[in-house]
Amino acid sequence: MFLRILLVLLFLAAMIGGLAFMKFQQIQGEMAMSSQPMPPSSVSAVEVEAMSWQPRLNAIGNVQAVQGVMVNNQVAGQVERILFESGDMVTAGQALVQLDTEVDEADLAGLVASLDLSETQLKRNQKLLKDRAVSQGDFDEISAQVSQAKAQVQSKQALIEKKTLRAPFDGQLGIRRVNLGQFLAAGSAIAELEALDPVYVDYSLPERHLAKLSPNQAVQIRVSAYPDRVFDGRITAISPAVDRQTRNVRIRALFQNPDRLLRPGMFAKVETLLPRKDRVMTLPRQAVTFNTYGDAVFVIEEQAPKETGDQAQAGDQAEAGAQPRLVAQRRQIDTGDVRGDQVEVLDGLSEGERVVSAGQVKLRNGVEVVIVDDPVANTEGGAGSGSGSG
Repeated sequence: MFLRILLVLLFLAAMIGGLAFMKFQQIQGEMAMSSQPMPPSSVSAVEVEAMSWQPRLNAIGNVQAVQGVMVNNQVAGQVERILFESGDMVTAGQALVQLDTEVDEADLAGLVASLDLSETQLKRNQKLLKDRAVSQGDFDEISAQVSQAKAQVQSKQALIEKKTLRAPFDGQLGIRRVNLGQFLAAGSAIAELEALDPVYVDYSLPERHLAKLSPNQAVQIRVSAYPDRVFDGRITAISPAVDRQTRNVRIRALFQNPDRLLRPGMFAKVETLLPRKDRVMTLPRQAVTFNTYGDAVFVIEEQAPKETGDQAQAGDQAEAGAQPRLVAQRRQIDTGDVRGDQVEVLDGLSEGERVVSAGQVKLRNGVEVVIVDDPVANTEGGAGSGSGSG
């Protein structure tokens, strides 16, 4: 019995000793690994560039026709002829619709006959007045009748003329809204007419930009219908007042539109061009980490190689021309406008400094890095979240 207990105790002691030895070996391995330097992190890098920069004020606007109306009739009447088709290009004064004038022309004939009779009586009374065969009062009455008859004839002629509906200006017609034989009340819609060359673009900018605006300033727009095309125009008018609700100032720009690509009602992305800046420091957008605490980048700095403690070996490295270490240092910067993929750097960097463009996520201050040429490497290290100010 005693021998059996002794064997069990010896077995347990051997097991505990084995486990303790394994744990000792594990701790020794971890200590050895921690004493070795971490391998450099692979990153991609770009240099801060100085370039000529065209500042822009971005806004949203709407295309407006220089002239645009709904053609309608001033007087009532029945449609006798339609002289246009939907979408036609017309010139000022071109006849569009003819209303029935048969009754009016008959009335005009009667008024003209009355006018002729009144003028004949007036001529007869002029001769009699010289011989004092009629009184001055009778002559004046006949003269007034002639004037009244002339006015009635002119009124009827004007009414007949108004029954021929004409284009008030050059432009393009919209969809026809009337049919032959239809009776039109005064003010009925006939068709839209828009002057498409040139066109206006109306938009707004915050009042803080008012000092940067002036008439004849260059403006560019893009529209969804032609995403690859830029349309150039000029500011023609700036509102004299600032909107009390939005604190924005209204602006109107004029655009030549010979191809009639811009149409009234189009949504436009507007860029008002400001004076060009020379030698603006810029970086690719992915190199900047944007957050609410400020924008930052990792700048790559060169440092001397680490000494090994062996002076002979250090001397051999110096003779062999050992390469300096590359270390990433986090730095706060001030950013400005964004142009496509480029961000303007206002402060914090100098031209030619190298900045990490990919691989930032795994970096910390002072970590050693190695630059790789492939920008796709370490794609998990993209720029931080957020977007730059425009």
